[in-house]
Amino acid sequence: TKLILLDSLLQENTFRPNMKLNKLVSSDRSKSRKRHFSAPSHIRRRLMSAPLSKELRTKYGVRSMPVRKDDEVQVVRGHYKGQQVGKVVQCYRSKFRIYIERIQREKANGATVNVGIHPSKVTIVKLKMDKDRKNTLDRRAKGRAEALGKDKGKYTEETAATAMETA
Repeated sequence: TKLILLDSLLQENTFRPNMKLNKLVSSDRSKSRKRHFSAPSHIRRRLMSAPLSKELRTKYGVRSMPVRKDDEVQVVRGHYKGQQVGKVVQCYRSKFRIYIERIQREKANGATVNVGIHPSKVTIVKLKMDKDRKNTLDRRAKGRAEALGKDKGKYTEETAATAMETA
C-alpha cells in the first residue's frame, strides 16, 4: 500500500494545470526580454499599444490600439498623471516612449524638454482617424464580437444540417 501511495503522489506532481499552450513560444524570461528589447520597428509599434478610454471602448468595441502621432492621450500613472489631455507629439520607438504636448520638464540650463512616457501608462482619449486605422478598428471589433458571441462554439440544428448538406 505504501508503494501505491507513493506512486499516486508522484503522478499528482507530474500533472501541470498551467501548461504552455504553444510550444513555439518560449516562457524563458531572458529570451522574452531579449526579443522585447531587440524587436524591430514594426513589432515595437504593436508593443507600444495603449488602452482606449471607456467611451472609445464602448464606441468601437476594441480594448487597445497602437499609439500614433496625433492621438490625444491622458497619463494615468506616474508623476505626470492627471486630468489634462495632451496630443502625442512623437512616438520614439527605439526608446519605447511617447512624447506628449504639455508634459515637459526644465533642464539645468533652463531649456524645456519633453518627458518620455511609456504608452502602457496612458489611455487614448481621441484617435487620429484615417482609412487604415478605421479598417483596423473594424477588423478587431468584428473578431472580438465573434469571440464574445453568446452561442460561441455551439451548433444549432440548422447549422449542423447546412454543414451536412455541403459535405
